[in-house]
Amino acid sequence: MSEKFDVIVVGAGPAGTSCAYTCAKNGLKVLQIERGEYPGSKNVMGGVLYRQQMEEIIPEFWKEAPLERPVVEQRFWMMDKESVVTFGYKGLEWGVEPYNNFTVLRAPFDQWFAKKGIEQGVLLITETVVLECIVENGKVIGVRTDRPDGEVYADVVVLADGVNSLLGKQLGYHNEFRPDEVALTVMEVINLPKEKINDRFNLEDNQGCTIELFGDSTKGNLGTAFIYTNKESINIGVGTTLSSMIKAKLKPYDLLDYLKTHSMIKPFLEGGESAEYLAHLIPEGGFHSVPKVAGNGVLLVGDAAQLVNAIHREGSNMAMASGKMAAETIVEAKSRNDFSESSLNLYREKLYDSFIIKDLEKYKDAAHTFENHPQYFKDYVPMMNRAASKFFTVDGTPKREKQKQIMRSITGERGTLKVLQDMYRAWKAVK
Repeated sequence: MSEKFDVIVVGAGPAGTSCAYTCAKNGLKVLQIERGEYPGSKNVMGGVLYRQQMEEIIPEFWKEAPLERPVVEQRFWMMDKESVVTFGYKGLEWGVEPYNNFTVLRAPFDQWFAKKGIEQGVLLITETVVLECIVENGKVIGVRTDRPDGEVYADVVVLADGVNSLLGKQLGYHNEFRPDEVALTVMEVINLPKEKINDRFNLEDNQGCTIELFGDSTKGNLGTAFIYTNKESINIGVGTTLSSMIKAKLKPYDLLDYLKTHSMIKPFLEGGESAEYLAHLIPEGGFHSVPKVAGNGVLLVGDAAQLVNAIHREGSNMAMASGKMAAETIVEAKSRNDFSESSLNLYREKLYDSFIIKDLEKYKDAAHTFENHPQYFKDYVPMMNRAASKFFTVDGTPKREKQKQIMRSITGERGTLKVLQDMYRAWKAVK
C-alpha cells in the first residue's frame, strides 16, 4: 500500500471503472479501491445501460458483457388509481446490432466491467474503505484507508464514491445536500419465467421493454416508478425526492408495496417470486447542484459530481462518459507532468462542452418547478385519465361536444388562467 501510483480511483461503479480502464489502457499505473465485497455489491440503478457511451470505452461490448435484454420498446404511463394513459415507442431496429440500450443487473455487469479493467492492468482492491484524502500544501497526493499502513499515494485521485461523496465533502467541494436535491429509490427484483415475461409484455426472446410510470405510481408526488424486463426477472422500483417523502410522510417500501398491488401493475407480477430488495440515493439537483469537479490532484466523476439527468432517467451513461473524460484529462496531464487544478481543469471543460452538462443545463429548472407546483402530478395526471375515459366512452354524445365537456372540466377545476399559466411554466422548465 506504500506504492506510488499514477492514479487512484475510489469506487468501482460505472464512472470509476470507466476511468480506471481508460487510464490503464493508456499505460498508467492505476489503483482502484472498492468498499464492497465485490464491484456491484453496493451499487444500484434501475437497470438500463445505454450503448453509445459504453461502446466508446469497449467496442462491441455486448458480445461478451452479461446483459439481460436489448430494449425494443419504451412505454410511458400516466397513472390514476384505476386507469392509465399510455404512450411510447417500439422499434425493432433497437433489437439488432448495434442496439440502443439494454436492461442489466448491476452486480454481474459491474464485476465483468471491473475484470476488463484488471485485464488492462488495474490493481483492484475490495472491502477497503477510503477514510480521507491526503492533502499536502493544498494538493491531494493520496488517500488514507482503513487497512493497516493504509496510506497510498498517486499523482491524481479520482472520486467515484457515489452521490453522498464523503471525500468530496471533506475537501469542501460540496455541502450536505438538501432533501429536494436527492431522491430515494427502492427496487425489487422479481423472478418470472421467460415465457410469462414475453407474453405479458408482448415480447420475443432477446427483446426487452421498459415502462416509466408517473402520477399515482408515486401517490402524486414528484418522482417516477419503473418496470424493466430482464431475461427471467423483472425490476420494479419507485423513487421520489426526500423532500416529497418528508412532506407526504411516505415510507419508501410502503410506496413500493402500493405500486406492486396497483390494479394496473399487479397482473404483470402475478406468480412472481421476490429475489432481491435494493435501495439507493440518486442525485436529482441537476445543473445547479454540480459541485467543483477539478482541483489540485483530484477529480470528481459520476454520481459524486451529481451527473444524473432525472428527466430522461440517464445516469450510468453520464457516469461512464465522465469517467472516460477524466481519464483522458489525466493522460494529458501525465504527458505534461502537471497535475495542478489549472491542468486538470481540462476535465471540467470537456464536461461542460459535452451532452452531459448541456442536457443538465436544459432541464436546470425542471425539478424545482415540479417540486414547487405539485398540481402537475396530483391534478393533471388524473385529469388526463378522466378526459381519456370520457372521450373514448361511446355514449351517443357527439365528439365535438365531448371535447367541449373535457375542456370545461379542466378549466373548471383549475381555472382557465391557471391552466394557461401551468402550461407555460411547464414549457419553460423543459424547453
